Amino acid sequence: MDVLVNLQAFLATADAAGFSAAARKLNVSTSVVAKRVTQLEARLGIALFHRSTRHLRLTAAGQEYVHRARGVVADVGDLLSRMGEKDHDLVDHLRIKAPTSLTIARLADVFSAFQTQNPKLKLEIVLIDRPVDPVTEGFDIAIGAFPHSFGGVVDEPLCRLKRLLCASPAYLEMHGTPRHPRDLVDHRCLSFLPTGPDWIFDGPRGRITVQVRPLLSSNEGHVLVKSAIAGNGIAFISHYLAEEALRRGTLQIVLPDFPIPELWVKATIPERRVKAAAVQALLRELKSSLLPVL
Repeated sequence: MDVLVNLQAFLATADAAGFSAAARKLNVSTSVVAKRVTQLEARLGIALFHRSTRHLRLTAAGQEYVHRARGVVADVGDLLSRMGEKDHDLVDHLRIKAPTSLTIARLADVFSAFQTQNPKLKLEIVLIDRPVDPVTEGFDIAIGAFPHSFGGVVDEPLCRLKRLLCASPAYLEMHGTPRHPRDLVDHRCLSFLPTGPDWIFDGPRGRITVQVRPLLSSNEGHVLVKSAIAGNGIAFISHYLAEEALRRGTLQIVLPDFPIPELWVKATIPERRVKAAAVQALLRELKSSLLPVL
């Protein structure tokens, strides 16, 4: 157990950026925390922190080691929670990567409800809009809709993601309604940064790719929706972000005969963490909370 308590001291110090704050968190003396970190460094044969009279910061080795250490401590916590009498009380630390727009619109409520149901769980939610390899970047779950694949992980599909083009009636009245995806090169386009300016459609004769010149690009979908409602252009956007405006009539679908290929929202999990009780519980919550199609 010495190694475990030393790892816990190391993680607390890294999170708090100081021995004193870590000691308060662990309810021990500052000298005990410092001693445990020093013991861990001696065992590993590397320095985990740069020390000065004012600052304590992770070394390059410490930054690399912190994610691995967090996984080890989480695995032990999961094992103990499974063996204890109250195995329904999940005790773990989940580091989660999630997309910005989807989290703001839907996942924030799911995460909040899940933590309310499991008050002993510690969640670290990082909003990133690019593909992430959870193994190398130290995540327990990486949620996204990119079709990338990585080694040493398990992909769990969560729901389908429907995308569309939409614009305000005022914009279409002023600038005209495109009849074919190629017409978009002459329109004011509002583009989602992570998917880029290459817009893909399914036409009657096969797939069509059009490279647009965006008037506005953003990694946050609500920005695109508001700009489209304001009449600034045609937005390439996920359906769940535009559905309320479509119901109100402040936006309308453009090029309905040229659908945009659907994506799958999925959770990517390192193989060593896929059976952890907290990971499985969160997957169940995500699957039950998200609609079959967003």
